[in-house]
Amino acid sequence: MSGKDLKEKVVLIAGGAKNLGGLLSLDFAKKGAKVVVHYNSDSTKADAEKTLSEIQALGAEAIIIQGDLTIPANVTQLFDAAIARFGGIDIAINTVGMVLKKPFAETTEAEYDTMFGVNSKSAYFFLQEAGKKINDHGRICTIVTSLLAAYTGLYSTYAGAKAPVEHFTRAASKEFGERGISVTAVAPGPMDTPFFYGQESPEAVAYHKSASALGGLTNIKDIAPLVEFLVTDGWWITGQTIFANGGYTTR
Repeated sequence: MSGKDLKEKVVLIAGGAKNLGGLLSLDFAKKGAKVVVHYNSDSTKADAEKTLSEIQALGAEAIIIQGDLTIPANVTQLFDAAIARFGGIDIAINTVGMVLKKPFAETTEAEYDTMFGVNSKSAYFFLQEAGKKINDHGRICTIVTSLLAAYTGLYSTYAGAKAPVEHFTRAASKEFGERGISVTAVAPGPMDTPFFYGQESPEAVAYHKSASALGGLTNIKDIAPLVEFLVTDGWWITGQTIFANGGYTTR
């Protein structure tokens, strides 16, 4: 599957309405793919519709589908709707995530449950459904976080809930490999999007910018090509979590 020509290929992107997901949706459409743009809630509907319009303006095909992916039945419905519309899925990418920056001692049970639902449970069942329904020789990629390699406090539920996805990725790649399916995860540094700024003070933003060896926050335009490579020409890479963060953290 060449990254230069994805004509007639079907790409499903969870969280594909805006930020990194929105950029990926447009990039794949520009390369000829049919795109399934998932969005979570009514608050993101306008972004999804805007992305859909931009894709259609390129002459590409796309649909938008809403669903809370912390409910496994909604994950099933997402994949089924994509297959019903386009006949199959070749690439499945999950960009869904939620950040909470809060001291360990102040985190509530409800916050814990929410964070693990969004960041871990939804990722598990997305991988499960992709493994069941993606075409043979398909590609799967999940966005995690470079905090998995950080020694820091305050992000216990965010990094903690993303951490299992590393093993989900390894296990899925092992089980799905016999069908020629590759499974990867990408761990960006703090990305320069509204997703990042909501919980950070100006001082924290300055620190995150200075922590990168190459300087500054992670740009989604630097992450999208990596994800696109892993699900096309880089298909031989599987079971891996790739840290792409300008030297923000490393292992």
